Amino acid sequence: MANINPARRAEIGREKRARTRAELVAAANSLFAKQAVESVTVDDVVREAGVAKGTFYVHFDGLDALTAAVAEELVLSFDEMLQADRLSLADPALRIAFGCSSFIDKALNDPRWASLVARMAAASPKGGELLRGRIFEDLQKFSQSLPGSGASAELNLEIVVGIMLQLMRALGERRLPSLDRDAAISAILRSIGLNAREAKSVLGRLSTSADGAMADGARPRKPQRQGAARSGA
Repeated sequence: MANINPARRAEIGREKRARTRAELVAAANSLFAKQAVESVTVDDVVREAGVAKGTFYVHFDGLDALTAAVAEELVLSFDEMLQADRLSLADPALRIAFGCSSFIDKALNDPRWASLVARMAAASPKGGELLRGRIFEDLQKFSQSLPGSGASAELNLEIVVGIMLQLMRALGERRLPSLDRDAAISAILRSIGLNAREAKSVLGRLSTSADGAMADGARPRKPQRQGAARSGA
């Protein structure tokens, strides 16, 4: 039998573990698409993935951890679709509004996705660190552009994330099926220091930027009710 370099053996082991973990995440995602998250069991997941039950616990402490992993993968893949358009916006307030509106629109069109995002936050409070980092970067620039606004970027981060997670939870539970998306974004902008007129201006520029910049499929179509609400404002 050929000798294998110890470093290569370790690398092979890591690759195998990564593949198995990915298979478990994919199996759970497939099951979540077909049935309620609450009804899925560990037995269901390992059967779908074709692995032993003990293997599951090598990678995850339980279903909450797996659900968080599924949600984080879905969120990050969606976030990647938004980055080119996010980076094309120079105004940090507009970037914040763009990110929030994109996630709200996605949640309105896919409550299951919103529910998973909320579960990720509950199961793994440190989950979504990349997204928190993006928001914090924009909030730091926002604070610099609005001196004397009061709250620090760190506090504003918790405010924005808190509001968004509550919205994801409510939309996932279908408690806000007809949410006025613009009103929600305005509330977020006002919570970090903009006044009503400034928030309305950002929303107007957001609509123009979205119509001209977003690639097809990156952002779900807004419900008709919200367009009507804006035109009547």
